[in-house]
Amino acid sequence: MKETFYITTPIYYPSGKFHIGTAYTTVLADSLKKLHQLKGEDAYLLTGTDEHGQKIQQVAEKNGKEPQVYVDEMAAIAKELWKTMEIEYDDFIQTTQVRHEKVVQKVFERLLAQGDIYKGTYEGMYCVPCKTYFTETQLVDGKCPDCGRDVVKMEEEAYFFNMKKYADRLIAYYEDHPDFIKPNYRKTEMINNFIKPGLEDLCVTRTTFDWGIPVLSDPKHVVYVWLDALLNYITALGYDSEDDTLFQKYWPANIQIVGKDIARFHLIYWPIFLMALDLPLPKTIFVHNWIMMKDGKMSKSKGNVIYPETLINRYGLDAVRYFLLREMPVSQDGIFSPEAFIERYNFDLCNDLSNLLNRTVSMVNKYFGGKVPANQTHANAIDEAFETETQEYIIEFEKKIENFEIADSLKEIWQLIARTNKYIDETAPWQLAKEEETEKLASSMYHLIESLRKIAILISPFMKDTAKNIFRQIGITDLKLQMWETLQTNIALENTQVIAQGEPIFMRRKAEEEIEYLKNMMKN
Repeated sequence: MKETFYITTPIYYPSGKFHIGTAYTTVLADSLKKLHQLKGEDAYLLTGTDEHGQKIQQVAEKNGKEPQVYVDEMAAIAKELWKTMEIEYDDFIQTTQVRHEKVVQKVFERLLAQGDIYKGTYEGMYCVPCKTYFTETQLVDGKCPDCGRDVVKMEEEAYFFNMKKYADRLIAYYEDHPDFIKPNYRKTEMINNFIKPGLEDLCVTRTTFDWGIPVLSDPKHVVYVWLDALLNYITALGYDSEDDTLFQKYWPANIQIVGKDIARFHLIYWPIFLMALDLPLPKTIFVHNWIMMKDGKMSKSKGNVIYPETLINRYGLDAVRYFLLREMPVSQDGIFSPEAFIERYNFDLCNDLSNLLNRTVSMVNKYFGGKVPANQTHANAIDEAFETETQEYIIEFEKKIENFEIADSLKEIWQLIARTNKYIDETAPWQLAKEEETEKLASSMYHLIESLRKIAILISPFMKDTAKNIFRQIGITDLKLQMWETLQTNIALENTQVIAQGEPIFMRRKAEEEIEYLKNMMKN
């Protein structure tokens, strides 16, 4: 039986087009899914949209639409983007779907009955024109951050979740499960910034708007934000429904991927909700940083927003996926700039990878009529060193990807690409041909093709089309030779025929022209 691997992204707040920063999470999740499938596991990916709340209701009204019509349109936009980016999700949940709402209602009543939820009074700063509560920290100069008007202190009846009850248990869980939070410094943030100072009980219903899931036992209340939204990870699997087959198969999740802005809700509220429901917690919650611009967060008002479609249409999907994943460090925000994007494109993709493939295919055609030589059983010292270092890069890649050091894991692949380019210089096939060193020349060609085969396997979860192109050009048509388990040994390739003429998989661009193009696109 295949091992199962359940991956989730946070469900997205439907507010319009997604910029590249928003797309990062789902590209990462999709890449991990493809990686685990390549390893022969049964991987399942969930994404979706978070569709309740006062803000959604207001935006829909502003656009002259019913809330359900508006959120359905936003979900369609998200699905279209994921299709463009070849995100192979298994389920797309909308929190307005009956399968979700019914379970949320049942969960609320259960938590109420067992004393985890109680009725009280919610107090906050309220903007009357916007009909919205804000915390003190959300206010701008003491006024509404949306319209700039004065706010008034108001209160309303609400239900609360007793967070304090679970604080000690949550800290103990953190300590007993070191892989629960990645990277580890996020755990320290949660404990020092939120738990030790004293957890506030969480407001989980509202009465000042009705665009939400009604509480069965008290219908004037609708379930508020996080108790509703977070439960999607299990309602999508059929938890507490007539058919919970998927829940029994995939829960607990292996990896839940979230951005740092919603870390607190996923690292504190979510595990506490699960504890209250007596359910196992996810094995790992990975918190990533943001992709920022040089002048801060992406914003239409700043004229610094770049959309995935803009980049894909001009440079191709794989270049965009590679940049997103390669530019996000573990410990700090990634930076998007036109200069950085074009540099990655021209140097990493064109100079390093595309040129390596082109040179290799050309040499196999020139020296061996396009037929890959057999593996040389008596490799020389240069070949032995190259084989050893190749395996070391693969091992380091696996270590880093298992620890969710995504950018660094891709760096290991590019180290292997650089090492393979260096191997060409070390073996100097043109000199071997001139000196009629046939055996050494054959070994050089074999090792170059074999390295490209392994590189294609390694990049395939991240850059699927590029990997397919490499396999095609080097003549690896047997799917068995494209599998993960073949990375550990050298494969006999003597019946392999490369294409008659190499084709560049990435074409170098004029840097100044492309940078100017991207800057103009960011202003529009």
